[in-house]
Amino acid sequence: MAVRHWAGAALLGGLLAGVLSAPAAAGVVAQIDQGSQRMRVFVDGYPAYDWPVSTARRGYVTPTGRYRVGLMAPMWRSHKYHGSPMPHAMFFRGGYAIHGTYATGSLGRRASHGCIRLSPGHAAALFSLARSRGGAAVVIRN
Repeated sequence: MAVRHWAGAALLGGLLAGVLSAPAAAGVVAQIDQGSQRMRVFVDGYPAYDWPVSTARRGYVTPTGRYRVGLMAPMWRSHKYHGSPMPHAMFFRGGYAIHGTYATGSLGRRASHGCIRLSPGHAAALFSLARSRGGAAVVIRN
């Protein structure tokens, strides 16, 4: 599973922000591309992570659009799907959330009931980042 981290770019961007204009976007933004089944995470407008995800499989929908993370729970159990574990759940629209999954073999392809699934480690990293920065925005496109 390929994980990319652009710490150098973020550091350089942070150093240049005082010299150049500030980045256009602030805070944490999780951008999900359903076509490629990837999530790119931006911090203060700079790319920080690029991870595989699973979005809705055939017959289900992952909503597209722009959202703000609301409820965050270190461990949540699905009320709809038999108490299934949803580690590091970050709800962005009703019952839709970004959360960890133990079905890591499905990452990179459509496999969920609509939520956005990440590996447990990536979900924990995103959760921690969002919590430390006062929340996150979620942008989902096809």
